[in-house]
Amino acid sequence: IRDRYQRRVREAQMDQIQQGWFSEKSTLWPGQAFSLEVDKVLHTEKSEFQDILVFQSKTYGTVLVLDGVIQLTQRDQFAYQEMIAHLPLFSHKNPEKVLIIGGGDGAVIAQVIKHASVKEVHLCEIDGKVIEASKKFFPEFLPAWNDPRVQVHLGDGLVFLDENKLEVDVIIVDSSDPVGPAESLFTKAFFERMKKSLRPSGVICTQAECVWLHLDIIKKVLDSSRELYKYVDYGFTTIPTYPSGQIGFMLCSDERSSKEPTKTPAEALLPDNNALLYYSSEVHRAAFVLPEFARKHLQ
Repeated sequence: IRDRYQRRVREAQMDQIQQGWFSEKSTLWPGQAFSLEVDKVLHTEKSEFQDILVFQSKTYGTVLVLDGVIQLTQRDQFAYQEMIAHLPLFSHKNPEKVLIIGGGDGAVIAQVIKHASVKEVHLCEIDGKVIEASKKFFPEFLPAWNDPRVQVHLGDGLVFLDENKLEVDVIIVDSSDPVGPAESLFTKAFFERMKKSLRPSGVICTQAECVWLHLDIIKKVLDSSRELYKYVDYGFTTIPTYPSGQIGFMLCSDERSSKEPTKTPAEALLPDNNALLYYSSEVHRAAFVLPEFARKHLQ
């Protein structure tokens, strides 16, 4: 029975790979697709929550796919991971305690622990199978998983916040798109609950979709967050393997805007762990300068 089940999983996920190419298609970006040439399929699995696929690509290294959507590639992952981590951490004057919701690949943890001020990191991931696969196929993040400051919790992010009375400086929500297991992470109730876990000077940063595809979704989340927080800012990064090559971040705080960093990387990062490939103070400021069509729609 187990062999038949695994065979059905492989067949379903291999439908995404045709003539040696993986194609990412979704109703969230109708009429378009992004494709990568596949060198070798490394892993297929159906967890309790989602389909998991890992493959070796011809040009982007190892690729992690959840429910048919690319989450991470070795070639360009830093463009997303550095920004979702360092935008909020550099917006806080002294981040010591950090909560990451999602991020089961370990890449955000690897960025957070670069900060010398960080003393404690909690990661809450709903799907333990993602963590298992990521540890096996993305060994570059193993040092982050093994860092003594890191504590891993399995479960739903909202439930975790309710059951654990944490008070943190920064919350990073590294979620997938607002369907399936990540749907609850885009609700007003979730943002209200996060605020209760923030210290007065705290900063929240969430994955906030693409201005080329999801302006109405972004506008809705921004408007509801503006009812809760004094400062709500939208920034973005460019990354080739995410839909339309762009993805945004929403940053919320009651103390200050996130548009200006409080420190430079040289001042904030550990000297033996400070290599950055995308983030800089200049990129931080530029991330919040939106093209006119997006600025007007989201203001």
